[in-house]
Amino acid sequence: MKKQLVLAVAAGLGIACMGAQAYEQGDIIFRGGIATVAPSGDSDPIELPTDPPTVLPGGVDVDDGTAISLMGVWMMSDNWGVELLAATPFEHDIDLADLPVAAGSTKHLPPTVSIQWYPRGGMQGWQPYLGLGVNYTTFFSEKVDNELGAVLGDLLDVTSAKLSLDDSVGLAAQAGVDIPLNDKWALNLGVWYIDIGTTADIDVTTGSGANATVSFDVDIDPWVYNVGVAYKF
Repeated sequence: MKKQLVLAVAAGLGIACMGAQAYEQGDIIFRGGIATVAPSGDSDPIELPTDPPTVLPGGVDVDDGTAISLMGVWMMSDNWGVELLAATPFEHDIDLADLPVAAGSTKHLPPTVSIQWYPRGGMQGWQPYLGLGVNYTTFFSEKVDNELGAVLGDLLDVTSAKLSLDDSVGLAAQAGVDIPLNDKWALNLGVWYIDIGTTADIDVTTGSGANATVSFDVDIDPWVYNVGVAYKF
């Protein structure tokens, strides 16, 4: 019975692929799904302006974030397309790597434009693709966590702290596949590696009214994993 079920499913997929239209010049493909940004980079050490300086060699860790992905592709030819990647905002928690302390959080948007190659363009069935492009990541809604605020208050007599992250421009590489369900709809699986680097600034004010800035570089360099659907117009 199990063998018959597997054969039936395989046959159904085969029929769907045979009936699926090929990607051709002029086609517009819309993809939507759920994407997870999984940072793989590291952070510079953080040097706090104490006397003597307090150094946190591990810097910070940036946690994963998940959001809704939105992608549009225009096929320039049967084998080449241009994709614009957009998404709803990703939100990430930030932790100190050396201490069990929550440092803060941020949101970001990562619009990316890529040139894609479809080796099976013009042919029916599965549509794998590779892409290379440019990413622009903008950060906003940065916040310092109360736990980090308490640590800074003990070490530096800090009364207020504000976090800001510089925007980033970098290369992005991707691989994916559209698995056709019929002549319009397909299941989409995709993965990106994106070069994202930023400088974090923590502006603090002490009880005496003095101001100071703690700055350090963070290489986020995430892998991005997407599962969704594709629709061909």
